[in-house]
Amino acid sequence: MATADLRKGYLLGLTTFSIWGMFPLYFKSIEQYAALEIVTQRAIWSALFGTLVLMIWRHRGWWQELLAHPKRIGVLMISSLLIASNWLIYVWAVNHEHMLEASLGYYINPLVNVLLGLIVLRERLRPLQWLAVAMAVIGVSLQLITLGEFPWVSIVLALSFGSYGLLRKQAPVAALPGLVVETWLLLPIALVWLFFFGSGPSTEWSFWATPEALWLVAAGPVTLVPLLCFNAAARHLPYSTLGFLQYITPTLLLILAVWVFNEPFPADRQVAFICIWAGLAVYSYDIWRTLRKSPVR
Repeated sequence: MATADLRKGYLLGLTTFSIWGMFPLYFKSIEQYAALEIVTQRAIWSALFGTLVLMIWRHRGWWQELLAHPKRIGVLMISSLLIASNWLIYVWAVNHEHMLEASLGYYINPLVNVLLGLIVLRERLRPLQWLAVAMAVIGVSLQLITLGEFPWVSIVLALSFGSYGLLRKQAPVAALPGLVVETWLLLPIALVWLFFFGSGPSTEWSFWATPEALWLVAAGPVTLVPLLCFNAAARHLPYSTLGFLQYITPTLLLILAVWVFNEPFPADRQVAFICIWAGLAVYSYDIWRTLRKSPVR
């Protein structure tokens, strides 16, 4: 792989995971709105913004290919619901002082991917991967035992995002068209909720004449841009490298939660995080060791 491509991939990857890690600063600025209202507006404006990008950034033949394989549309429907659920829980967690649990969820995510590969794809785990997963299970169990609560936010975030990635891998649709189609599939659901069940400020026509409306409109491009950067980075970097870079997001979440928004981080919870970090260290070492043994191409 050319040096220029690698440099571009690293820049895109760093941009992606840094933006995702800094998202709480944006969501905290609109915390007066319910999480469901924010996610609904995100679906609507992502669909419009994504369509505009797709018109500019043309992909020839993608629509005909998708119609020729209608099952892929079904897969994209499921993946769109998974990513919407992930966003809903994430926004709720940020605006209800559960950022540490969100951080834990995204630390667990790589190990959840390993488990999904074992269960769904029938992949065989290496001994160190089993050890890494066991450490993650211990970390979650410790939080359940010592804090007396099941870290459902962490588990749901990890499972939903891991399942989303697995489904997108199973549906060979180009990154940008696939992403835009997901937003189109969510659009009818968002509009139905908005017009028939919504009760927030965004359901009032007068709201859209106020400066505050721009903050909700921004939910579309603000969340879509890093996904586009991620898909572009994946074309210029080895997937294992992306796996290492993704730790930037939960680390920034952890820093913001503890040092900016003053969420409590007691010793019991620190022990759970240490177990997860130890598991990630073992997992990362196993990947590094495997790559060293692989022939250079």
